[in-house]
Amino acid sequence: MDWNGKRNSVASILSGICFFLGWWLILDVAAVYSSPDVFNHAFHVCGVMGTISFFMINSVSNSQIRGDSYSNGCLGQSGARIWFFVGFLLGFGALIASCWILFEAFVIPGVDNQYPGVALFLQNFLIFLGSLIYKFGRSEDLWG
Repeated sequence: MDWNGKRNSVASILSGICFFLGWWLILDVAAVYSSPDVFNHAFHVCGVMGTISFFMINSVSNSQIRGDSYSNGCLGQSGARIWFFVGFLLGFGALIASCWILFEAFVIPGVDNQYPGVALFLQNFLIFLGSLIYKFGRSEDLWG
């Protein structure tokens, strides 16, 4: 099978599936466990930060980071690199925070039903994975 012409399509579809599954899991938790005693609604902040990270990472092209096509604007190449770095910080921060919430609120206290914590971690993992697939799985050579 010739993947050269379909690489961007496959990466976009896989990334979208990861992003969708992440949010689908947490929406399931929010619908089933609507009581704040079981699943604190403040835990959704991790997913929101992961989503913002997704957009920050993928709004900067590889050529802008390398400095090939971007020299004007706010801070030029350095601004693009800072934006990209902050996007990764938000993504890792959301992933680490969701792992912390999983253990702090569900595993250590010995809660009987740990699915909400696992779903929160999987949400952030899938969003971050989708972000990586979308950023590094596509080829920008086709854009000209």
